[in-house]
Amino acid sequence: MNFQEILNSQKKFFRTQKTKDIKFRKDNLEKLKKLLSENEKLLLDGIFKDFGKSKFDTILTEISFVKKDIDYYIKNLNALSKPKNIWTNIVNLPGSSKIYPEPLGNTFIIGAWNYPYQLSLSPMVAAMAAGNTCILKPSEISFHSSNAMAKIINENFPSEYLFVAEGGVPETTELLKLRFDKIFFTGSTAVGKIVYEAAAKNLTPVTLELGGKSPAIVSKKANLDIAAKRIVWGKFLNAGQTCVATDYILVENSVKDELINNIKNYLEKFQYNEGSEQYTQIINDKNFERLTKLIDAKKVIYGGKTDASKRFIEPTLMDNVTWEDAVMKEEIFGPILPILTFTKFEDALEIIADHEKPLAAYLFTDNESEKELFTQRISFGGGCINETVMHLGNDNLPFGGVGNSGMGHYHGKFGFDAFSHQKSVLSKSTWGEPDLKYPPYTKEKLKWIKKLM
Repeated sequence: MNFQEILNSQKKFFRTQKTKDIKFRKDNLEKLKKLLSENEKLLLDGIFKDFGKSKFDTILTEISFVKKDIDYYIKNLNALSKPKNIWTNIVNLPGSSKIYPEPLGNTFIIGAWNYPYQLSLSPMVAAMAAGNTCILKPSEISFHSSNAMAKIINENFPSEYLFVAEGGVPETTELLKLRFDKIFFTGSTAVGKIVYEAAAKNLTPVTLELGGKSPAIVSKKANLDIAAKRIVWGKFLNAGQTCVATDYILVENSVKDELINNIKNYLEKFQYNEGSEQYTQIINDKNFERLTKLIDAKKVIYGGKTDASKRFIEPTLMDNVTWEDAVMKEEIFGPILPILTFTKFEDALEIIADHEKPLAAYLFTDNESEKELFTQRISFGGGCINETVMHLGNDNLPFGGVGNSGMGHYHGKFGFDAFSHQKSVLSKSTWGEPDLKYPPYTKEKLKWIKKLM
């Protein structure tokens, strides 16, 4: 497949100005939403073949998420695309100033396997809403999901507008050699660096949605029952294969035992059993083997059972964990939850600050001072107080990382902006202009320039 020819056709189509038309954008977003509904079975079957994801989870965390994004842009596209009137300073009067949001052009999106539909199609929806063309490269790891997206999009949209490129590392490498106007990547930090380096050769702007070890701090002033319930749900959703899942717990010493008991109760109650609606397989053998090596049987206090033939890892709690343990050396991205402790609240913040900035951070407390310290003292992409994961569900909040956990953000308006250039235009009157800026320069002119500037 000649990716350069497809990109050339997209460049040519973008120059026709058709993608900038608001009706064109809305019509194609509506078309995509309809196709997702009409092909729901294809999407459900594909993701189930990849890692046993249930219909409930797929609708909740994948298809509905994408449809919600589409609805947001259809509702708000007129306002998002409208030129913004900006205050004009005195030295540019008489005149007016505006910012024109314009599409960047030809975009390249690299999706991730853990939420193959959401993390591929949601960025594409934002690119469409902003008026761009798009080549989408889903992860080859979730092979059947990638096939489903390719079938739906390539059979229903012209390739000069939208195209799904399938394949693995060789295909991605070839695509990264091409000159796009924007690259959007979701995945690991290691691969994110490769994407960033490739983009730099063409000075292509990038959004990198990466990961990291996202902590959940549990204070003695927390509602421990709610903390356990929400940590368990956010952590073991998708069998822990979620970039913003709690990677480890930092709990105050005095309430550790009570929290652990509550967590065990919810693990039983939520029935994360092999083959259940609530739980999924590990995506492939490679990740299964990686995860099993992180489990230290001497530190397991709940779970720990595995079945390689079904890529099943039981929800696993590990206690008395230190930063020297293998499980703390990398992002877990699976159903293993290490528990660490602290004595003073400030110590917990220092522990987090001593490591790379996480994609997400969570705090459970009813103490206002601790809430303030949490938001002011540590840097993280986004997070919650007395909740986990759910900040992703608010269109009005940007989603993205910081430092090693990523750069740039999207969702809602921020997704539109990620695929747009904010073009500034000053429109001047042809009358009433003083000659202060023009030669010959004089002391009197300089005096006025100093006052006006």
